[in-house]
Order: sequence, then structure tokens, then C-alpha cells
Amino acid sequence: MVAKVHVVGAGLAGLSASLRLAEAGRSVVLHEAARQAGGRCRSYHDTALDCRIDNGNHLLIAGNSSAMEYLQAIGASDTLSGPDEPRYDFLDMGSGERWVLRPNPGRLPWWIFSSKRRIPGTGALDYLKGAALRHAGPNEAVTDRLPRGSAIFRRLWEPLAVAALNTETDTGSAQLLWRVLSESFGRGGMACRPLIPNEGLSESLVEPALRRLGELGGEVRFGSRLREIEQAGDRIAVLRFDEGDETLEEEDAVVLAVPPAVASRLLPDISAPDEYRAILNAHFRAEAPSGAPPFVGVIGGTAEWVFRKHRVLSVTVSAADRLIDRPAAELAEILWRDVTVAYSLPPSPLPAWQIVKEKRATFAALPSQVAKRPQATTRWRNLALAGDWTDTGLPATIEGAIRSGVTAAAVTLAAKLPTGQRRQPADAVPPAASMAPSFS
Repeated sequence: MVAKVHVVGAGLAGLSASLRLAEAGRSVVLHEAARQAGGRCRSYHDTALDCRIDNGNHLLIAGNSSAMEYLQAIGASDTLSGPDEPRYDFLDMGSGERWVLRPNPGRLPWWIFSSKRRIPGTGALDYLKGAALRHAGPNEAVTDRLPRGSAIFRRLWEPLAVAALNTETDTGSAQLLWRVLSESFGRGGMACRPLIPNEGLSESLVEPALRRLGELGGEVRFGSRLREIEQAGDRIAVLRFDEGDETLEEEDAVVLAVPPAVASRLLPDISAPDEYRAILNAHFRAEAPSGAPPFVGVIGGTAEWVFRKHRVLSVTVSAADRLIDRPAAELAEILWRDVTVAYSLPPSPLPAWQIVKEKRATFAALPSQVAKRPQATTRWRNLALAGDWTDTGLPATIEGAIRSGVTAAAVTLAAKLPTGQRRQPADAVPPAASMAPSFS
């Protein structure tokens, strides 16, 4: 009999794990408490705008190796697009300056010596000082290694750190930001080339994955909420869902790919982050002028990133706890002003809008919270953990979620060693990081 694996949670971590396990010949049952897959990375029809939108804005880069492999595996590589070269458009709301950050394609970063490619007000030495993050200790924040006050901090390090970590620079982990830089700029300019879904997150990352899982014989159960896990010594014996129990045979396994708060409720003994940061997204039913850039980084505004999408202009504000309790109508007015400047649009009338607030969008990337992230392996020989909150070595991003699923699948496939001898498998994805302001 083929060993069955129950994957609980159909976000990107659960989808990634399910696909790897199904490709390896396991019988996979994917459980999802909601009525749709994707978790915090999905698309839906919004009635206020009368069009389809993403629940948040996610930007991948070509250097996100696990995400690129995942897209290839599900036949969706051509559903993302971006510029032929790495380029990032920025606007400074205070000075009115606009510029394009353009790293050169190769690994040798000669672009920092070109005033036409780097940020106004910065010199080559400013970028080299970013290497100070490499020596950051586990308890250091970004500003312990990159002090405030310089143009490059305000115009690059801070927006990059806040977007990637979803945490303020005064408290966010310097080590995690270094991994971001090493996986993006450290790999050369082409690794930084931005990629955005042609249609939506679900069309690129979720629906093709569900189709591929079906082709591999996997089963998906929506509305399947896990309420209790029964243990028997060093293994998981029973999964109790609202609709009934699943008793596990000796060779069966479980991948728990749920948010940290849910995992802690089901398994109180595990370590997990328990402090969070909010993300605010605003969607406006409006079109950008022809030829406008696909996204703009906003310095000194309330908006941080503005994305041009089909029929919609979308705003993301990370580490948004300071804004999350303000009235939606007030936020729409404030953010629309930034959008009109970013894309040279008339300030009135205010178009149809939708505000999406996620108070617990990601774990707070504080050194103290990073220390609470668990490994994929657990003390139960047939249970692995997945999720961007586990110890991937990455911030909570799309790349981190997908890599966690790959690692959890590898742990599950290697789980025949006796208890106490199991370890992270050699073919699990090594720690790395995403530059992407994926806001997930």
C-alpha cells in the first residue's frame, strides 16, 4: 500500500509540499479549512470594485530559485512577466525626484559606479557599506549595522528592509536582511529582475498547482478544518477534522502547513513565533497612463509601493500597525493622493476603492521571534512542519513559504530513520532569502 500523507493547509507551503510528495509517489490528501486555496496569496472577485483583485501585492524576482522551480513544475512559468533588465522605479514625495535603480546584469556590480544607474545622492561606497550586515549577530537589528541619516538608508535600505521583513528597521533582524541582499544583489543584477503575475496570484501560483496535483492523483478537501491532533508516543495517530477522523496507518505521515497560531493550538509543545506585523493594501479601480512602469517605490509617502495591474492600481504598506485601525475611507483618501503622484493622475474624483487589512499578516521579524522559528522536523517521526514562519532562513515571503514546503516534503520522504536519528535531509533547500517585497 502506498503511504498516505495528509497535508494540512493549502497555502503555498502546503501546495509546494503536496506537489513534491505526489511527484515522489505518495498518496496525498490536501486539507484546507477555507473554501479556496492560496491562503494569503490568492485572487478573488471584489464586489466593491466589480473586478478580480489579489488579496495583497507580491513581487517575485528571478533569483527566487524555489519559486521559479515551483512555477516550472506546475507549468506556469509564462504567467509572470517583467522588464528585460533589473529596474526599479522610485519617487521621492518630498523632493519630487524620480529615478530608476538599474543594477547591471552580471555579478560584478559595476553599476554602483554609474550615477545613471544608482540612487541620486549616493556614491559607490554607500552601497559597499551594506556588507556590514554580513557580520550582524543574531540579536542585532538593521539599524545596528546600517545607521539612519544617509540618503541610501532612506531611499534603499529602509524601503527594502521594511518590504522584505514586514518589520521596522529599528527592530527587524539584520541577519535576515543580509540573506535578502545575498540572494538578490549578491547573485548579480539578473537575479534582481522583478516578476509580476500577468493576471493574478491565483492564476499563476494556485490554480495551476491544484491542476497539477490532480494530475498526480492528489486529493483536495476544502472546508476541512483540523480541530485536534491525537498523539501516540513518537507518532501522530489520529487527525480529528470537523467532518470526521482520519486514523493514520504506520507508514502514513502529516505535513502541518498552517499559520503559527493554529499550529500552536494544535501542538502546544512546539516553538513558534507569537508576535505579528500588519500589512495594509488599497485597491483602486483606475488605469495608469500608457507606458507607465509596472510598479513604483514611494519614498516619504504613506504608500510604499504602488502596482499597476489590469483595471486596478494597488498600494501596499508593510509594517502597517500604525495605520491599521484608521477608518478605511480615510486611508483611501490618503493613499489615493500618493497613487496620483506616482502615476501622474488627477487627484479627483476618488475612484472606487477597497481597503484590505491584515493585522497578523506575517510574524514580526524581530531577533527574539526569529529564535522561536521551529525546524521542519519534529519529535513526532511522522509529522513535519511547513510555513513561511518555520526556520527557513528567509523572511516571511512567497519564496520562504515554497521552500518550507520543499523542506517538509524532503523530511517526510526521509522519515524512516528511528526517532532521535532524524535530521534535516541533505536535499532540503538550503537557507536563502528573497529580495521580493512580497508582503505576504
